[in-house]
Amino acid sequence: MIKTLSVIFASIGILILDSATIPEAKAMNTEGLNAKQENIVTIAAFTANGDLRQLKTALNEGLDAGLTINEIKEILVQMYAYAGFPRSLNGITTFMDVLAEREQKGIKDVVGKKPSPFPANKSSIELGTEIQTKLIGGPATARYIAFCPEIDAFLKGHLFGDIFERDNLNFQSREIATISALAALEGVNLQLQSHFNVGFNTGLTEAQMRNLLSVIASKVGKRQAENASEVLAKVISSRQAGNGAQALSITHESPQTSTITITRDGSQPAYGAPAEHFTGSALVQPLFQANPPSRASGAYVTFEPGTRTAWHVHPLGQTLIVTAGTGWIQQSGGPTQVIRKGDVIWIPPGVKHWHGATATTSMTHIAIQEQLDGKTVRWMEKVSDEQYRAAPNAD
Repeated sequence: MIKTLSVIFASIGILILDSATIPEAKAMNTEGLNAKQENIVTIAAFTANGDLRQLKTALNEGLDAGLTINEIKEILVQMYAYAGFPRSLNGITTFMDVLAEREQKGIKDVVGKKPSPFPANKSSIELGTEIQTKLIGGPATARYIAFCPEIDAFLKGHLFGDIFERDNLNFQSREIATISALAALEGVNLQLQSHFNVGFNTGLTEAQMRNLLSVIASKVGKRQAENASEVLAKVISSRQAGNGAQALSITHESPQTSTITITRDGSQPAYGAPAEHFTGSALVQPLFQANPPSRASGAYVTFEPGTRTAWHVHPLGQTLIVTAGTGWIQQSGGPTQVIRKGDVIWIPPGVKHWHGATATTSMTHIAIQEQLDGKTVRWMEKVSDEQYRAAPNAD
């Protein structure tokens, strides 16, 4: 069952970025994919195209980068829905061989979390319909539904209900895997277009998408990357014109017209903050992406007590609006200051700082920042426990 996350920031760059799972594997870095996510790209692509020699290397690199055994299993299982059982089973068999070899070398890999039990109060089709609707931003309306309702039932009940519901791999990670697999295959541009849209709906940024394609170019093939890049360009153009709402319903080019768009409450999945940039537990709820020529993006971020960001800077500054709770913020070399509900904080460009909840209270804020060369944040070292404990006792 989908676990609602609070909020942090990822694709929005306020401070975050790495994707978590639903449990959330990790929230996304606006500067690009992290090492685990880059390895999801290669594992999915080589499973899909059947290159088992390269897959073996990718599996070893994925484990070395910190992917757990169960996370990789989820990727390989999901691949059967996009590349077929033969490719998926070959990938699983290759993974078994890799694990056996690593065990002989004395390498102990982390098994990782198992998925939560399937909710007893919903059928797979009911749950899958909810998940699909959330991911694509509205009810699916593809032409095949009326023509072949059986495939629609399988799609909702099995792909989105039975597979995507498994919460030990987050939606963003699943979309990274799906996009990578489709990019590695021939003749599936329509589906690739749809899943680029879904990826954006989960909070993946354009910078992360382009990072994904750079991995495809360097590891899988330049021809595949060039094709996927053309598809991505069409998706970005369509979304900028306000026509990218229902990703899985796209069957032709959308008209390029300017129109008002409405992003419905809850249509953008929340995800957990990346451990490499946060200490403690925080959750991010994307609000809006940058729509050129505008460069601004925003998100809700909720910090549990004791949670804070790492030190970081924003190239064009950032505005925080505290909506609940009490927190702390500190500029490098200055005192830690208390921030409360209703406070508006302006962080100038290039100012090194951190912010988060107090030791005993949670804190939620809206973060708004602008991109410079596609980046909204530059992460630095973590805030030490000693630095954090020096904050004022003003909860």
